Amino acid sequence: MRGTLALSWRILANKSFSSSSMTPLVCLDRPDIWCPAPSPSEVSSHLTHDYNEHTAAEINGRSIANEIKATLATQVSNMKNSINKVPGLGVILVGKRKDSRTFVRIKKKACEQVGIASVVTELPDDCTESEVLDAVSMLNHNESIHGILVQLPLPNHLCEEKIINSVKVEKDVDGFHPVNMGNLAMRGREPLFIPCASLGCIEVLNRCSVEILGKKAVVIGRSMITGLPTSLLLQRHHATVSVVHSFTKNPEEITCEADILVSDVGVPNLVRSHWLKPGVVVIDMGSTLVKNSSDVCGDVCYEEAMHKASAITPVPGGVGPVTISMLLSNTLEAAKRAYQWTQKS
Repeated sequence: MRGTLALSWRILANKSFSSSSMTPLVCLDRPDIWCPAPSPSEVSSHLTHDYNEHTAAEINGRSIANEIKATLATQVSNMKNSINKVPGLGVILVGKRKDSRTFVRIKKKACEQVGIASVVTELPDDCTESEVLDAVSMLNHNESIHGILVQLPLPNHLCEEKIINSVKVEKDVDGFHPVNMGNLAMRGREPLFIPCASLGCIEVLNRCSVEILGKKAVVIGRSMITGLPTSLLLQRHHATVSVVHSFTKNPEEITCEADILVSDVGVPNLVRSHWLKPGVVVIDMGSTLVKNSSDVCGDVCYEEAMHKASAITPVPGGVGPVTISMLLSNTLEAAKRAYQWTQKS
């Protein structure tokens, strides 16, 4: 099934080339829940403009992530000084996929930067499902571990759904447990955790003072990791949301109406200039390694989008670093709940 969908996206990409001439403290349904509106100086520090020609502002995800991590490091330090405890993150890594190992290494380093303890459980490619479930169970019962992350994708012989469902919902810092996903989808209910990439997307928009309320948003892709929760979260913020997927006919006609465009399908340069409305804000969450290179390419043709969009996230250096920060934030929130600790404790 995955192969079929990937092929569909690549057919769509070829068509495009040829046709071209954090846990909230209040209700999620409010549009202003994440943080107060940043000052103009704070916004400008995250945007890079080229004033020599009409180009989009580049959104500096690393700058945003560093600000978030600085705040988290202070809170973790305060927790340690107050109750002599720190948040703990448990990661399960199956196999030797180069990209998965790289992501885990980055997450572990980020934990170290803010003072979160991390433990990585490595299993071989040919491990059994029972072995993975046993590893999850050990972390579920470890009181020093407050968040559990199963690095995806898993080898094909393992059932991702069954393994993700086995993570305790109060330790599901990835936000993929059906209880968290279900609550995200239902107005009036609040998930314990929101998927980190989607949370990072909203964080970027808010910190750059991009208005979401009443705007037309288009999400390309409907994966559980990014596309689906991002579309749900944008609806929570009262955007009018359309979802484009591999079976959508004439997707460029839909994307051309977007005030905010989010893409995460892993097809390099899928989104070309004629897919974009002038002034659109582009959040490119796609990430694909270029063959025979260490370079990473996004879903959006960056050079073309720079002359059409008002703001755009680069790849790398856009939403990726902010996503990692959201994982750290979720882990800290899990520890706060476990220890019933607040900054005033």
